[in-house]
Amino acid sequence: MRKGLLDVRPLQTSPAFRRLWIGTSAIRFSGQMAVVAVLYQVWELTRSPLWTGAIGVATAVPTIVLGLLGGTIADTFDRRRIVLLTSLGAVVSAGLLAVQAVAGIGSAALVLVLVAVQTSCTALGTASRRAFLPRLLPPSQVAAGVALDHVAFQVAMLAGPAVAGVVLARWGLSWAYTIDAIAILFSLYGVARLPSMRPEGGAARAGLRAAGEGLAFLWRRPALRGVLASDLAATVLAIPIALFPVINQERFGGDPHTLGLFLSALAVGGTASGLLSGAVTSAARPGAVMLGSVGVWGLALAGFGLVDALAATLTCLAVAGAADTVSVISRGTLVQLETPDGFRGRISSVEYAVGAGGPGLGDARAGLVAGLVSASASAVSGGLACVLAVAVIAGTHPALRRWRQPVPVGDEA
Repeated sequence: MRKGLLDVRPLQTSPAFRRLWIGTSAIRFSGQMAVVAVLYQVWELTRSPLWTGAIGVATAVPTIVLGLLGGTIADTFDRRRIVLLTSLGAVVSAGLLAVQAVAGIGSAALVLVLVAVQTSCTALGTASRRAFLPRLLPPSQVAAGVALDHVAFQVAMLAGPAVAGVVLARWGLSWAYTIDAIAILFSLYGVARLPSMRPEGGAARAGLRAAGEGLAFLWRRPALRGVLASDLAATVLAIPIALFPVINQERFGGDPHTLGLFLSALAVGGTASGLLSGAVTSAARPGAVMLGSVGVWGLALAGFGLVDALAATLTCLAVAGAADTVSVISRGTLVQLETPDGFRGRISSVEYAVGAGGPGLGDARAGLVAGLVSASASAVSGGLACVLAVAVIAGTHPALRRWRQPVPVGDEA
């Protein structure tokens, strides 16, 4: 029974991982507050699903472009220094979001510009941050480290939006953005305590050639290729975030507390799934597990578009959150263990571009379809399209279905 629970060994055996995890958890929490704040501010300024969908464009473009550039940088320079510098840029951007809220400028375009700047800083440093984990933990604990990282994200999704709703209702937008800036500053402590993290096996030269080498390596590994295709299907076709303000308005009168509950519902399922992730981290075939969970994600979000009652709406989102956690843990385990350190920055950057940029494109798609038809139709069509796409990927990528963990999940001396 204990083997089915969350594996916490990385927190016990690696002080460096523990410090990094605490700081990362803080920015995950504040980031979820900022997500709600941006959605709420843009909706209040425009009352348009096209504008809330545009938030996705403001995050997707820098995530994809600068996320990929960040991968070549991560395989060239000291990853610790890269994360420190890019985090400082994110602090400044969060501070400026707070300033515009206090000043009452009332420009949705300015909010999107500042979101794009902060996303750019985060994107440049994410590949370097993700490459820390396999250097801090033995191979037998990498899956557990991925699970702990995602559980922290899910807990942040659970608490962050709910707290954001309270903060927005009582103290306003500026406090939500200020908390985000403070949390990013706090996270720098864990990074600053790390040793130098230069790439092993010879550094690449940052540039188009290094990026091309990374993409060629990815293409030669069908398991990695299938993983990223599945994640792209889940995010671009089925992500529902841009629909939340519209559906909240249509079903529940636009209450900001209810809007926060939508995101929290995703996290309830995700957190519960993460706390019972022992079976996932020890699964012999994480690729097959990931494919199944992406299919469940699509079905749950199609159900979200069909129901009306609050309980049913939140239940569908909770099921989707649980499936998402299983998918992320399985995907992260496979990517980290299948990729050598010299390519880890570039492959992690592609994973990040898909995992973080895909939702932005998915939000834009969802907002566009909602504007042309309806929010419910957008959710249903996206969820069913995701199920169809993952079925095609499973049939065309047998290496992904059959991929096995190369080492046993257990203690290493």
